[in-house]
Amino acid sequence: MIMHRYITEWEMEKKLVLFSLPGNEIFGEKLALALNAELGMLTTHKFPDGETYVRIDTNCEAKDVVLVNSLHHPDESFLTLQFTAYAIREMKANRVVLVAPYLSYMRQDARFQSGEAVTSKFYAHMLSDSIDGLVTVDPHLHRYQSLNEIYSVPTSIVHAAPLIAKWISENISNPLLVGPDMESEQWVANVSKIAAAPYVVLNKVRHGDRNVEINIPNLDNWSTHTPVLIDDIISTAHTLAETIFKIRRKLLNPPICVGVHGIFADGSEEAIENAGVSRVVTCNTITHPSNAIDVIPMINETVKSFLTDLRELS
Repeated sequence: MIMHRYITEWEMEKKLVLFSLPGNEIFGEKLALALNAELGMLTTHKFPDGETYVRIDTNCEAKDVVLVNSLHHPDESFLTLQFTAYAIREMKANRVVLVAPYLSYMRQDARFQSGEAVTSKFYAHMLSDSIDGLVTVDPHLHRYQSLNEIYSVPTSIVHAAPLIAKWISENISNPLLVGPDMESEQWVANVSKIAAAPYVVLNKVRHGDRNVEINIPNLDNWSTHTPVLIDDIISTAHTLAETIFKIRRKLLNPPICVGVHGIFADGSEEAIENAGVSRVVTCNTITHPSNAIDVIPMINETVKSFLTDLRELS
C-alpha cells in the first residue's frame, strides 16, 4: 500500500510542468526544483505595434501545468499570461494552475462613487476564465471574506505570518510589533502570538492616495523595545514613512519594517530611508533586494496538496 502511494506520487510529479512567465524565472526555477517538475520552455515577444507573441515549446498534453507569475505589474503581464494559459489548454493539458505570489487588483473591492469599476471582480472573472486553480500569498482581503467570493475557480492561500514570526524571533531581540491600521490587527495579532511578542495597532485616517493621517498611541511602556512595523503591502510607502518618522520621536530604537509584498513604487525606498528606518525586510513574492523571507517551501507544499485535491475533483 505504501509502495503504491509512492509510485502514484512519483508518476504525478513526472507529469507536472512549470512555466515561468517573463520576470519570474528565478522564483519559477526554485519552485520547479522543489516540486520536482519539468521546467517548461516558453517563448514570448513584443511586436513593434505592441502586440504579444507566445509560443509553448514543451509538450503539455495530459499533464498538469503550473504557471508562475507574480502580478505586481498586472497590466503589463496580463495578456501574456492569458495567451499562455489558453495555448496550454489547447495543447490538451489536464489542468492549468496559476501560482501568483502577489495577486493584484484586490484593493478596489467596492463602488465608492457612481460609475466606478469594481476591478477586483472584473479581474477575477477574466483570470478565472483562463485557469483551473489559483495559489497566492496573503491577498489583500478587506471587504471580501475569501477569494471564492470573486474567483470561480478553486483557490488556495499561503499565509506568511508563521514565516514572518520566525524571522522576527530569530533576528530581533525585544521586538514591539506595530500594525499600521485597524485592518491589520487580526493579522499582526497572529504574528504576535506565534513570535510571543507584544503588539500595538495605529489609527490611520486616509484622506486620499497620498494623504494619510497617522495617530500614534502612548508608547511609554515600550521605550526600550525595537519597533517592527508589519504590513502586507509596501507600495508608495507614504504611510510607512510617516509612521516611521513619528515612532522614531517616541521610541529609542530605530524601526524595522517587514512587509509581505514589496512593490516599492517610485520614490518609496528613498522615503523610507529618509524617515530613519534601520532595515526593510520582505518576502520573496516580488523579487527585490529586501527579500529575506522565503515563501517557496510553503508554496511548494500548498501546490502539491492543491493539485491532489483538484485531481480528486476531476
